[in-house]
Amino acid sequence: MIHYEEAGRGPVVVFLHGGALDLREWDEQMVLAGRFRVIRVDARGHGRSETPMTPFRQCDDVAELLGRLGVERAALVGLSMGAGAATDTALEYPHLVSHLIVCGAGTNEPTFTDPWMLEIQRQMAEAQARLDAPAWIELSLKQGVIGPYRERADRSVEDRCREMITDTVNNHVKPGMVAPHHVIGSWERLGEISVPALGVIGSLDAPDHHAMVDRFVRDVPGARKAEIGGAAHVVNMDRPAEFNELLTQYL
Repeated sequence: MIHYEEAGRGPVVVFLHGGALDLREWDEQMVLAGRFRVIRVDARGHGRSETPMTPFRQCDDVAELLGRLGVERAALVGLSMGAGAATDTALEYPHLVSHLIVCGAGTNEPTFTDPWMLEIQRQMAEAQARLDAPAWIELSLKQGVIGPYRERADRSVEDRCREMITDTVNNHVKPGMVAPHHVIGSWERLGEISVPALGVIGSLDAPDHHAMVDRFVRDVPGARKAEIGGAAHVVNMDRPAEFNELLTQYL
């Protein structure tokens, strides 16, 4: 079962959240329901969707949901993991996608080389090995919300993300849980994308995320890039007004 929420009427915009978060990440984007039919989705293993115990692909879930809702084409907006899911959907189900907007990533085959990011990931792996969920959650916040260039994010953004990540850990991390499969070779297939595409990055996001958005914009024909100042990885939460204006103008 895939949980979703929708509001509004008009052209369809689907929001796909980042890893360990859920559809509450897009709370500030629901105001766009005044101009669009807004659909926000809990990926499997997140929020109120089911915990995956068998192999699956997020792009297949997106396509199935759109079919159930009678949506012929939609603009897909994804952040981080959700960006990869959006790109995978555009590659595997191009007839369903009208626009592709990725934030802080390009595909679900990320490349990490920056020392700051590698150290955070090392610490997260150690916390996971010793089953230290509180430490893993705080490190996840540091990596995906605060970023390398500031000590803290906005307190309300941190608190909301901590709540979402904690809920994901408490409700979905269990023996036998299966991670999603992704489209293999997705970076090499970006040239197949023919819909309008936009790569969005926060100025305070980590270098690896900047590099991935740059690669996406370079390799997708006709893609554009937009940078939002004062935002890190969860760019839509850090600077919601600027993000919403950018998205409205682009669509």
